[in-house]
Amino acid sequence: MNRGMLHVCVIAILSIVVCSTGLGQESTVQLVVRADRPGAAISPTMWGIFFEDINFGADGGLYAELVKNRAFEFPNALMAWTPVKQGAAFGSVEILDQSPLTAATPRYVRIKTNDASYGLMNDGFAGIGVQRRAEYVFSAFGRDVEGRIPLRVELIGLSEQILARATLKGFETNWSRRSTTLRAAATEPRARLRVLLDGAGTVDLDMVSLFPKKTWKDRPNGLRADLVQWLADLKPGFLRFPGGCIVEGRYLSTRYQWKNTIGKPEERRLIINRWNDEFKHRPAPDYFQTFGLGFYEYFLLCEDIGAEPMPILNCGMACQFNSAELAPLDQLQPYIQDALDLIEFANGLATSAWGAKRAEMGHPKPFNVKYLGVGNEQWGPQYIERYVPFVKALKDKYPEVQLIGATGSDPQIFPNGPKEVEFLQKKLKELKADIIDEHFYRNPDWFLDSAGHYNNYERSGSKVFVGEYAAQSVGVASPDNRNNWKCALAEAAFMTGLERNADLVMMSCYAPLFGHENRWQWTPDLIWFDNLQSYGTANYYVQQLFSLNRGDVLLPVEITGQEPPTSKQPGLYVTSSRDEKSNEIILKVVNSAPQPATSQVKIEGVRRVARRGTQIILAAEKLTDENSLAEPKKVAPVTSPLRGVGTSFEYTFPAYSVTVLRLKTRG
Repeated sequence: MNRGMLHVCVIAILSIVVCSTGLGQESTVQLVVRADRPGAAISPTMWGIFFEDINFGADGGLYAELVKNRAFEFPNALMAWTPVKQGAAFGSVEILDQSPLTAATPRYVRIKTNDASYGLMNDGFAGIGVQRRAEYVFSAFGRDVEGRIPLRVELIGLSEQILARATLKGFETNWSRRSTTLRAAATEPRARLRVLLDGAGTVDLDMVSLFPKKTWKDRPNGLRADLVQWLADLKPGFLRFPGGCIVEGRYLSTRYQWKNTIGKPEERRLIINRWNDEFKHRPAPDYFQTFGLGFYEYFLLCEDIGAEPMPILNCGMACQFNSAELAPLDQLQPYIQDALDLIEFANGLATSAWGAKRAEMGHPKPFNVKYLGVGNEQWGPQYIERYVPFVKALKDKYPEVQLIGATGSDPQIFPNGPKEVEFLQKKLKELKADIIDEHFYRNPDWFLDSAGHYNNYERSGSKVFVGEYAAQSVGVASPDNRNNWKCALAEAAFMTGLERNADLVMMSCYAPLFGHENRWQWTPDLIWFDNLQSYGTANYYVQQLFSLNRGDVLLPVEITGQEPPTSKQPGLYVTSSRDEKSNEIILKVVNSAPQPATSQVKIEGVRRVARRGTQIILAAEKLTDENSLAEPKKVAPVTSPLRGVGTSFEYTFPAYSVTVLRLKTRG
């Protein structure tokens, strides 16, 4: 062989090596799906959602109430309210607590005027969003003190223009509720509500409320319809609620207590939101929990969107990142009883004590809770000391309910790091925990490198719940984190590994769920909104692709022509499953490389693959691309027919993409 030929051969060999290792050149990778070797069943709860009242996700968000501090129960009783008058009207505003509406709302406002057009203005949550021609239901509890005068109710634009007006007739001498409907003449994202006495006299007001008439399923005290629709469109396997660190509270006195969140809205006692001033870069002194969105509404939401309810309860431990306050072991019984009573509220007959309360609220049929979390991000021996009596009491009475044990926060931000997680994993497995919860808030490279994170976990015993995860583009809790395509793509790569380990991992969810564009404390988040609009992030569409294309049973995939992909060596992350109902093979492929990847796909173990299938592609031009209110679909999936396929076909996966192929089979 002459030197010229040798030189050509060396170049050719080097080219083959570069292509096969996925180091930057387009390559042909062979993907062989073994349809005749089905593996583990994929749990219907594999892909779920996590809700916590952070970023004004409940009050000012999912909960459709538009009035802030409606019951005058904030520490500053007139926060969000301003006395206003028109013309020469003169009057006064007082906060009183004699003979209140309820014990849960002991304060109310007394408005007195010598003439018409004196009252209060409410700013809402960074304004009140109203849509042109939409209707809004105003209501208030009132008590006539003098004059029995009507109320004039107005929605006011930023330029003081009147967007809607209605009159509420005078109240009785005892507390009574009145309501009226306003129809907006224009769209305004930052309107205000004005309530004026329409004559001389005195009136007491409480629970001053404004709801869009069009809530989710048109329910009074309802939820914001567009935000619920985003959740329904995910078709989640479960909904974890109410958090998150909300469960623990900064102190035990401000922990989440589910019994305070049921009954009539005016009977629910407000507390400060623990995210009120957690982050100095985003303080929110006006952030409270009214619990208008309470446990009953959470259960209804789960039922509406077809998700298993997964309540998480306090186990006698306040947030260990804050006060680390503990309930003494000899005083733990009230916490355990709360858990027992919750299961009865959710699952008990309508004739049981707590089941009757559920039936009284309008739902005689049980909600059928199957999962319950014991604590949130607890760690150390103190957690195990409380977990053990919790589990004994719950399992003795409700052995069918699967209990979830905590392993603290992400070990990379833990006080003692991985040692804490290792300790809890060992203890919980020794205690034969049903499910162990693990959290990951890390940079995108970790997610790209960790698709095999669960490959070597012990397969017997406890199952795994990846209860919170999200790629952090800058750093954990950084206000500069972005919901960009790089993060979403990395999460998709990680999710292929979760699915491939479906015999161990039975549920997972991204966190947090919601973020208000103007009122957030934490980013990134799955869904963003303002007072009128909302959009799903690139991360949302990744979650949706996996959830809508879950499949029922794993199918092994043999991959040749590339080394296992990593953050430094991009390539194809692959998982496959079979949808038993539609008799389709589902192939999910994440291409983390900056160039397309041409692959030979083979389906073995079936007689025939229909020549026409479906392809769904989620991709972006740049890793920094992200969605916004201005460009809500900049990164969004595109579904189209897939033609010319069979038991063997060539397919090119676009650069930086998540692709789902659905192939109809026979035999």
